[in-house]
Amino acid sequence: MKLINKISSILLAAAALTACEDGTSTIGSSLITDDTEIIIDSSFVATGHSVANKIVQSKTITQLLGKLDAKEFGTFSSDFVSQFMPSLSIDTIGVTVDQIDSIKLVMFMTPGDFTGDSLVPMGLDVYRLNKALPSPIYSDFDPTGYYDATKPIGSKIYTGHAMHNDSLNSLSFRSISVNLPRSYGQELYSSYLQHPDLFASPEQFAQWFPGIYVTNSFGSGRVVNISETRLNMYYRKNAKDTVNGVEVDTVYNLVRSYFAVTPEVINNNNIDLTISPQIAAMANSGKSIIVAPAGMEVQMTFPTQAIIDTYRNNAGQLSVLNGVTIDIPAIAVDNDYGINPPENVLMVLTSKKNEFFDQNKITDNKIAFLATYSESKKAYSFPDMRQYIIDMLEKQSLTADDYTFTLTPVNVQTETTSSGYYQSGASYITSISPYVTKPAIVELDIEKAKIKVTFTRQYANN
Repeated sequence: MKLINKISSILLAAAALTACEDGTSTIGSSLITDDTEIIIDSSFVATGHSVANKIVQSKTITQLLGKLDAKEFGTFSSDFVSQFMPSLSIDTIGVTVDQIDSIKLVMFMTPGDFTGDSLVPMGLDVYRLNKALPSPIYSDFDPTGYYDATKPIGSKIYTGHAMHNDSLNSLSFRSISVNLPRSYGQELYSSYLQHPDLFASPEQFAQWFPGIYVTNSFGSGRVVNISETRLNMYYRKNAKDTVNGVEVDTVYNLVRSYFAVTPEVINNNNIDLTISPQIAAMANSGKSIIVAPAGMEVQMTFPTQAIIDTYRNNAGQLSVLNGVTIDIPAIAVDNDYGINPPENVLMVLTSKKNEFFDQNKITDNKIAFLATYSESKKAYSFPDMRQYIIDMLEKQSLTADDYTFTLTPVNVQTETTSSGYYQSGASYITSISPYVTKPAIVELDIEKAKIKVTFTRQYANN
């Protein structure tokens, strides 16, 4: 009972401490010995400013298409180039080249997955590439010279809304379907018949068919987020069926998705963003603004040296660093297009940023940390920087490369393991790539970021 009373008093003390964490505090000395203290210090201050982030590498199957002009964001446009992953097996039994009826480019999006006006009519053109895409490829890629601008292979006028079509409104997806020349489908089929080895890998297929270029042909006011793209082949197939014991000739009308955009092929959003004067003025005044994709990110100076000095000056020989966290307030920027803060932000040592993306790394809580935007807290919270500070404590001296971070928006892919019939397993990150999902903007209040350092100090009795 005495132990419970002591623990209760400790919890009350902890509650009181939580209400006034600014400054250095102690807690817990009566729980173990008079020589043990838990110190929580939240007096540290970070600084930051916006820097240009005009070029990003698209490592995603997401495709952005359209154009918009928002005074609280900027003028943004995006089209894309893409290769295709071919199917290893195409239906050839009972099918001739003449029975290839048509081929369509089908681009899928989830309902509402766009930025801007859903009803404004916009147009697109599709072109066939005439030479291989470069690798690596970046958001400032200029497709001029990679296609014949006088020979589009498909065109479409579309909106982002199902209008009053109840059958479409009930679907979990929307699609933009573009008719391509029948001869194009027949050429693909003939090539498979004559040279099936070309379809054995995306690299071999791209040597014969480099891919497509899809661009906005007219209209402004919407950017759609395409999550899946396929080439659908429509054809007739001769077959023999048995009806009432009698064999009869039957013709089936079929459709197959023999070509698709996958993570294994080159896919790039060609992005053009001119940041609005209002946002540029905010950044020039010293505010920390993230504009994405391919706009601005934030460079932050983390108070690493101050944290190390505090720890060394207050720690005893048996001290343990318990935790280091930072919560960065995020301020949504009002605009007429519903452009929101990016969902995920990566905090990575600036000197390691290019290496992080080039080598397809994921966060390790040593040089790179991940935070998800919290609508309730209006903040990005990085909960575990402990190992980073431990590593810095081992250095004799620090340079700017050790404490200068870049805060940049990212796309995050996760997978969930299975753990039984009734429970889902653990979710883990499989990839982190530069953000190219949709227009996004947020202001980070770096100077008001709450940095909390917790460590245990214990003295040995003689």
